[in-house]
Amino acid sequence: MDRNQSRRQVAAMKQALFDQGLLDEQFIQLEELQDAANPNFAEEIVTLYYRDSSRLIVNIEQALKERNGLDFNKLDNIMHQFKGSSSSIGAKKVKAECTMFRECCRARNAEGCMRSFQQLKKEYAALRKKLEAYFQLARQVGPSERACRPK
Repeated sequence: MDRNQSRRQVAAMKQALFDQGLLDEQFIQLEELQDAANPNFAEEIVTLYYRDSSRLIVNIEQALKERNGLDFNKLDNIMHQFKGSSSSIGAKKVKAECTMFRECCRARNAEGCMRSFQQLKKEYAALRKKLEAYFQLARQVGPSERACRPK
């Protein structure tokens, strides 16, 4: 595959992430911060996001298993962190699910929290898988002249 075709494939992959509602404009802003000195900046930030958010998921799972009832304030605080991290990389669907979870916390809806958390984990895993494939292909192609905005 020639370099131009590979670049088109990377662009199409990124466009699909936007078309599927997985990413928002914040991801483009991350990529625009890349330069010759730090060509993998966005990937490094996303890697840090997954490292940090994995810890938050474990904390939420533990809080959801509390024997003396759910501490909705604690859950809301953890999810607030998760939402902020997700927002910083442009994880649109994950961020939306964080909002839903927080609404369930405010309503003291334990069942809603459980359902929302399961959906959040699905969205999180799907995004992770697709971003890993995107970054792998982008590394093979090499840095482009400029980050391009999706249509």
